[in-house]
Amino acid sequence: MRLFFLVFSLAATVLSGVGITVVLAAGMPGWQPIVAAAAVGAVLALPATWAATRRISQL
Repeated sequence: MRLFFLVFSLAATVLSGVGITVVLAAGMPGWQPIVAAAAVGAVLALPATWAATRRISQL
């Protein structure tokens, strides 16, 4: 379980950062698209983390 949270903290940060970068590069105005991109990145990190930790634990 600790491995899951460690990998999730890294994956959520990276995916949220990528989403925010895309929003800023697209020139979308306001704070709402930035917050939405960060939230989507964090949500997408959940299945990615689950798959990664499952594969790591099988080694």
